[in-house]
This record gives sequence, structure tokens and C-alpha cells, in this order.
Amino acid sequence: MASRGKTETSKLKQNLEEQLDRLMQQLQDLEECREELEADEYEETKKETLEQLGEFNDSLKKIMSGNMTLVDELSGMQLAIQAAISQAFKTPEVIRLFAKKQPGQLRTRLAEMDRDLMVGKLERDVYTQQKLEILTALRKLGEKLTADDEAFLSTNAGAALSQFEKVSTDLGSGDKVLALASFEVEKNKK
Repeated sequence: MASRGKTETSKLKQNLEEQLDRLMQQLQDLEECREELEADEYEETKKETLEQLGEFNDSLKKIMSGNMTLVDELSGMQLAIQAAISQAFKTPEVIRLFAKKQPGQLRTRLAEMDRDLMVGKLERDVYTQQKLEILTALRKLGEKLTADDEAFLSTNAGAALSQFEKVSTDLGSGDKVLALASFEVEKNKK
């Protein structure tokens, strides 16, 4: 994403030009083959091609009017995910394990925290925050949570974790969220 969409915009422009060329060639081919086609087949094919041109024109108008820009949409998604991750996850280790898709290690970390809490080595508020982060990460990785874990999430989840859940669900792909989480981890290492 360092290019902020320059490569993507160039590819979009190339695809649009190719689509326009294809539609124009289709019209030209249709006219050249007019004698070989039945009248109704010719009319239907021409009508479909003209409809496609109309749809193409509508898309171009939308892009040119600023209602749809590749860079703005991608940047918006990136900012939303970064904000959600930075608010939801305060523990770099959890972010790292989440980004690397390591549910086993997240569960091990959770067990260690349970032990540390029982022996008084970990404060209750720190435990609650980190357990929330780990359970949210596990859920996002598609792991099954116990009824107790679900209850803990429901009782303790704050606005930041709820916002992370909403943003990552709205984006549809867990891979996008994980990719940005990885980016956040790398950025925080520096």
C-alpha cells in the first residue's frame, strides 16, 4: 500500500481501456457479421452490447465524479483497521500471535495468564484486558470458544473491541485484517 493506489489506479485505467476496446470491437464485429445473423439475433446482440456500453459509461461517470475512487476506499479501509487494532489490542504479543495466525500459542498464553493470576503474579485488570484481546483474536481466527469464554467476552468487551469486531467483519476478509495486524506489529517494533 506504499504507493497509495498508484499501481492499482494504473491497472484500473488499463482495464477500463481494454473493456472499452472490447465493447467497440464487439460492435464492429456485429456490423461486419450482420448478413450472417438472423435479424432478431442481430438486434438482441446489438441491444446487449449497447446496454453494456451504457453500464460502462455509468461506471466511468461515477469514477470521474469522485463517487468512487480506488485510493480513497483502500485508504479508508486501512485507516479503519489501524484504528480498530490500535484501540482493541494493547498487548504487542497478542497482536503478533494474531497476525501470525497462531491460535495454539494464543491458547498457551491464556493458560499461562490463568496460572499467573492464581498465584498473584498478574493483576486482575491486566489479566482481563489481555484475556479479552486473546479471546477476540481467537474468535477472529475462527477458533471455537467455550461457553465460559463467550460469557467472559460478553461481560467484559468494551467499545474498542466491539469496534474492532465491527470493522473487521465489515471488511469481510480476515486476511485483510491479519495483513494489517502484521503491518502494525512491524511498525511497532521500530
